Amino acid sequence: MGPNRQTNEPWSMTLRTGSTGPAVKDLRDRLRRAGFDPGPDDADCFTAGTEAAVWAFQEDRGLRPDGLVGPQTWAALAEAGYALGDRLLYNTTPMLRGDDVADLQLRLGKLGFNAGRVDGIFGPNTQRALEDFQHNAGLTTDGICGPETVATLDRLRGRNHGKSSVAGVSEKEALRERARLLLEMRLAVGHAGDLHSLAGSLAGGLEHGGATVALLSHRDWSRQAALANDFEADAYLGLTLSESPSCEVVYFATSGFESVGGRHLAEMVVAELPSTPASGRKSTRGMRLPVLRETRAPAVVVDLGPPLAVVERSSLIVAAIQRAVTAWAEQPVQA
Repeated sequence: MGPNRQTNEPWSMTLRTGSTGPAVKDLRDRLRRAGFDPGPDDADCFTAGTEAAVWAFQEDRGLRPDGLVGPQTWAALAEAGYALGDRLLYNTTPMLRGDDVADLQLRLGKLGFNAGRVDGIFGPNTQRALEDFQHNAGLTTDGICGPETVATLDRLRGRNHGKSSVAGVSEKEALRERARLLLEMRLAVGHAGDLHSLAGSLAGGLEHGGATVALLSHRDWSRQAALANDFEADAYLGLTLSESPSCEVVYFATSGFESVGGRHLAEMVVAELPSTPASGRKSTRGMRLPVLRETRAPAVVVDLGPPLAVVERSSLIVAAIQRAVTAWAEQPVQA
């Protein structure tokens, strides 16, 4: 058996070019069902075509593309396998996740029933919106999305064509109504363990400005999201490094929905950040990274670029993000 031969359960391993075994066949089958062709059939071998399909899938799902299949990509592939009506949907522990849940949330939102963010996670907000819809449609109000509910949603689909989800409007209204001062805000600042000094300086500066700050350091970004939610953060700022000479600030967005507060915060951070020495390129982008998807508050992740460049301008970066957050506290959505 070669060194890349995989024999464990797929969710516990990372697959890459050269990997072989049943898990690779499972991967290729899932990619093909999701609409991403891994190339000519070589059932249990991770080929160059498989890697290209993985890259395309990761980009489509708002993940950081690297051609590797680890826990995040496995989870996204599993969720992509569900269409609305494939299974019963209801609020349970752990919460159900999948494209079917996201489709349900989006359809409810377009009909005026606020299921919250279109995050593909069936939680209490989705249950309440579903029950409201069932009650208004004369269905059994049980909070379970089964064949009858799906059939009714299908019949009403033409009525919401081109409409936006009410969830985005609700987020915008909630942000406009909340406190407008930094000293009244609860902020979470997170990193993966490689930016202790910079993250600590940013947290300290925000605290000096009056905010209550939770400094999070964990390699599991989903864990950071859970901690930020427990802290009841008004906003989350994640900090990362990369080898890219450009700087990118990402916020939560998916098909048919984006976090308006997250996008505005991302735009304000980009506007304040110093240009990178190598290229000067700065940008924002909507993504579905776990920490963005799972944090209830508006959230951004700031990819600051190469470590050396970040160290050389750390004080400028800290000051820039502080200015952006202070301005965002006063105007959390675009006027």
